Amino acid sequence: MTKEPIIINAPASKSLSHRTLIAAALANGVSEISGALDSDDILRTRECLAACGAAIEEKDGVLTVSGMEDGPRGGNADGKHKDEAPHELYMHESGTTCRLMTGVAAAGRGTFRVHGAPRMHERPMAELTTALAGLGAKFHFEGKEGFLPFVMDSKGYTKKSVEITLEESSQYLSGLLLGAPLADHAVTIRVTGKKAVSWPYVALTLRIMEDFKAGFSVEIREGRSTWKEVPWRSVKGVTPGKIRFQVRPTGYQPADYRVEGDWSNASYFLAAGAVGENPVLIKGLAADSLQGDRAIMDILSQMGADIKVTFDGILVTPSRLRGVRVDMGRCPDLVPTVAAAAAFASTPTTIENVAHLRLKETDRLAACAAEVARTRAETEIAGDSLVIRPGLLPKGRKVEFATYNDHRMAMSMSLFELAGMDVALDNPGCVNKSFPGFFDEWKKLAGQEQPC
Repeated sequence: MTKEPIIINAPASKSLSHRTLIAAALANGVSEISGALDSDDILRTRECLAACGAAIEEKDGVLTVSGMEDGPRGGNADGKHKDEAPHELYMHESGTTCRLMTGVAAAGRGTFRVHGAPRMHERPMAELTTALAGLGAKFHFEGKEGFLPFVMDSKGYTKKSVEITLEESSQYLSGLLLGAPLADHAVTIRVTGKKAVSWPYVALTLRIMEDFKAGFSVEIREGRSTWKEVPWRSVKGVTPGKIRFQVRPTGYQPADYRVEGDWSNASYFLAAGAVGENPVLIKGLAADSLQGDRAIMDILSQMGADIKVTFDGILVTPSRLRGVRVDMGRCPDLVPTVAAAAAFASTPTTIENVAHLRLKETDRLAACAAEVARTRAETEIAGDSLVIRPGLLPKGRKVEFATYNDHRMAMSMSLFELAGMDVALDNPGCVNKSFPGFFDEWKKLAGQEQPC
């Protein structure tokens, strides 16, 4: 007898919520944003936008955003009040807020103090601060150079070109792209370095810029000196040295906008449908989304999952999984989900090109290896890869998992409840960073109340 699917409502996209609110705040006018994610990270972005001069009001689930006048404004923006304190941009633990908002604030005028929680002060920012210094910003680092906390003084993007790498994060490029339409002139951004990670997140940035009428063009290098302009939607990846962006000084226009569902946070439920006992139907996802984490459908399908796109949503039916070898450089946020699912498989899994996971909320590469190993799997970090060799899952046992205060670790380790383990998380509340309602949805699958 076929079981009825458990219905899960996908939360709003965190990546698109950040970018949508930023574009609306930079627009000349009023925008209404519906469906934006309500989480700790999004609150950080909202507070930073307010510190830069935007007004955001919430009513009945809709955010009314009144854009900044003449772009972001920090302390002493008019140059006449030299004793005015810098405007505080507090990031807490939101790396996305930090990278995007630093690039955006530098496109404005005035002085900003950028700081966060202790972990944020350990995460590198030198690539971005060096690029912004090349565009005219000045930095005073209160501790180690290239790291938070620092005070940034800016008069906008005063130079016409800049170079950036995508080796550590694509968010550096996204921050520059979001700020560039505010310049008084066209800005050319060249991608350098040895490799580029997480291109799909840049595509999300370009989509939001397009939707809020910020003009831009993407040029891809062919040969050594010839550049050919191509539609940005045709770009599927980045080769450093062979792509550049020219952003025109168009500014942004207000828009009424609805944020689509989040494939990253839906990944735990998609995996649950494959490894659990019940089919799972996830509603609110766009099957043709530009979100890179839509790749979870392809990865789980390669592992043997039965996944169907229906008019009602994405339906996943329990399946016997096998191991895969997969490059996840474009979708690093999915690694904890895939690592957990790999422990349910019949053969080993190798996750490649994920060295940049060491720079997340925690060293997420080491965290995945350590926590999945608690399920009797053998795990190994080999260069930029994570190898998982499944063992006999300890059904009926209590297993204590460390979350490292990392929301994605907490949500992915919850998958082991579906193997009959008593999962104990040391800090289940860290899911509030991106998905405050996670355990309300999860208990539909696990059949138990929200952790205390």
